[in-house]
Amino acid sequence: MDRKSNRNKSGSLMFITSSGLRGRQSVRATFKLTSGCIEAISIVAAQLGIKQKSLFDHLVQDSDSLNAIAKEVQNARVRPGNRVQKTYVISRRSLFLLDEISRAFNAPRDALVEFSVRRLLPVIDNEQKKYEMRKAASSDIFRHLDKGKQLLDQMIDQLGEDDPVVSKLSSVMDTYAGAAKAIATFLERTRGIEDFDPKDLNQIEVQLER
Repeated sequence: MDRKSNRNKSGSLMFITSSGLRGRQSVRATFKLTSGCIEAISIVAAQLGIKQKSLFDHLVQDSDSLNAIAKEVQNARVRPGNRVQKTYVISRRSLFLLDEISRAFNAPRDALVEFSVRRLLPVIDNEQKKYEMRKAASSDIFRHLDKGKQLLDQMIDQLGEDDPVVSKLSSVMDTYAGAAKAIATFLERTRGIEDFDPKDLNQIEVQLER
């Protein structure tokens, strides 16, 4: 049984290759992107609670979409206006795919990134709506919290802090206050989406050379 178990373990390890592990290594890559593109990457990562590297890898490693984008900007030249040099940490595999498809289609790497990020527009639109609903709900939450604090203070005056009912309510209010603080922190961290204009993602200009 031990030998069979070892064979199973060894068999599972056959799917792990040195090249696959190297592909997961992080590298730094520098692009020249529009401010709208840079902001979109930052906003979506913050809203979803993920690293920008994970978002980048998700977009770039969708090879079907990346190939379709490359066909659109094949033999194109990116106009240099309104672009910012930005360095990202991405996986080695993502950088390899970008470079490979860029060469295969003679498509600017910066354009591949920019047009890939445009695929996030539906996500941004959905998250903007969610942000407004969360903000509205947070106002109700804090009003409810204030009323709870007032009730607790009233009960303390009437029954004293050592009363078992007061003690239980005080514990609940402490938890409630902690949750409300976490909500406020999250809304502040994701506030950038509130003023983001999706039109800012259409700043890139490419000139086809055909």
